Amino acid sequence: MLTHFQYKPLYENKQIPGWGISFYFNKQKMTGIYHPDGKIEWTAQAPNGEDESKLINQIHELMLFHVYDNQR
Repeated sequence: MLTHFQYKPLYENKQIPGWGISFYFNKQKMTGIYHPDGKIEWTAQAPNGEDESKLINQIHELMLFHVYDNQR
């Protein structure tokens, strides 16, 4: 389970998309960059295959809720 999810814009100009993300998974801090096309670039050790696909789905849901739904 993903906990303590945080995100912040990569650029001062918040009109430019791209976000730094961080969270904890299995008591390990994970960090990455969430690109506008939904691709995640891990900046720390990437999770293993099955965990990675689950995490990507959860991160997409969180970003849709926090970033994209709040821009309306």
